[in-house]
Amino acid sequence: MTTPLPSAPAPARAGNLNFVLVCVFIDMLGIGLIVPVLPILLGEFVSGHEAQAHWNGYMGATFGLLQFIFMPMLGMVSDRVGRRPVLLYSMAGMCLNFLTTAWAPNLACLFIGRVIGGASSASMSVASAYASDVSTPENRAKSFGKIGAAFGLGFICGPMLGGLLGSVSLHLPFYVAAALSAANFLYGYFVVPESLPQALRAPFALAKANPLAAVSKLARRADIRGLIIVFALSTCAQMMLQSTWVLYTHFRFGWSTGQNGLALFCVGLSAAVVQAGLLGVFIKRFGEVRLALIGLASGCITYLLYGLATQGWMMYVFILCNLLAFAAGPALQGIISKSTPANEQGQLMGSLQSISSIGIIFMPLLGNAILASVSTLPANDWRIGTTFFVCAAMQAVAIMVARRYFKQHHLRTAAAAP
Repeated sequence: MTTPLPSAPAPARAGNLNFVLVCVFIDMLGIGLIVPVLPILLGEFVSGHEAQAHWNGYMGATFGLLQFIFMPMLGMVSDRVGRRPVLLYSMAGMCLNFLTTAWAPNLACLFIGRVIGGASSASMSVASAYASDVSTPENRAKSFGKIGAAFGLGFICGPMLGGLLGSVSLHLPFYVAAALSAANFLYGYFVVPESLPQALRAPFALAKANPLAAVSKLARRADIRGLIIVFALSTCAQMMLQSTWVLYTHFRFGWSTGQNGLALFCVGLSAAVVQAGLLGVFIKRFGEVRLALIGLASGCITYLLYGLATQGWMMYVFILCNLLAFAAGPALQGIISKSTPANEQGQLMGSLQSISSIGIIFMPLLGNAILASVSTLPANDWRIGTTFFVCAAMQAVAIMVARRYFKQHHLRTAAAAP
């Protein structure tokens, strides 16, 4: 009597992971290309710094709102019709978004471009689903890691390239981004197969696409409510900085798109070095709890220094001296994760991402409204840094809440220290 061989793990379905990696990289590269350029381009359609700042906030909030609504919805559509059509839709939409912006003859067309872009930017969630389809269970985490690397690499290179192209023409980065999206669409249309078989597709249920449901459930977690508040405050401060950085440096130091592209490259590179290389060293040295507190404190001090800087070169120094702040978020997520059962980790991380998405909606409005209110002051007036002082205040509150939480949960958090 023969002994049956153990069953092999389910094989990966047909597909092309490289396509997904290229898709994510090009999307992030395209988005990064316009980051140092779009706020400056707005100046061609409005008069005065105040209006420029207000419209920068409206544009950012509109993009974030559409992304917040459509990302979970398009993820569910991909479960129903397949990944490939939704990815192609996203690429075509981003191409149209970039072209609409490049050709915009007025502010209304520029705004329409942001609407199209927000409704089309579904590549990350659907790309992750595609990667899951085409990977074996053993290789799935590795595939997700590759997607994260492609995401980060695109956003590191994009702003620097966009800044350089923007110094030639403010419209050129949008044409380049459109060409990249179009090339990716053609490659996907003619070469890449579908990854989700018809038999495995699920019906579409609009109720499950509610982006607020995950946040509502997370808010009911009394055991980690303090940490959720800390994460939300820190995230909102970061979103406010990101949405006002280009105009702040432009108003205060007269920075060009090239200078802003270089600064944003330094930010992306610093984050990548810390999160991909030094995070393990920092956690081993400080423990997750102390690292989260030190990182939050470093960010708080750096926000203050950004607002008080009197020379543009100081901003580069502050960026490179703020490495520990890039470790605070991952350390905080690690602590939150340890308080959640293994079978709820995916839902937890999705809920935290939803908090970030909400920040993308509201922080551009608040940050740019504050910047607009001080934009008519002389460039050397310290009050023009008010946006960053508000970021520092949010970060300071986050530190106080975190210290109180860790003190109340001393026995639980002691295990996080080395």
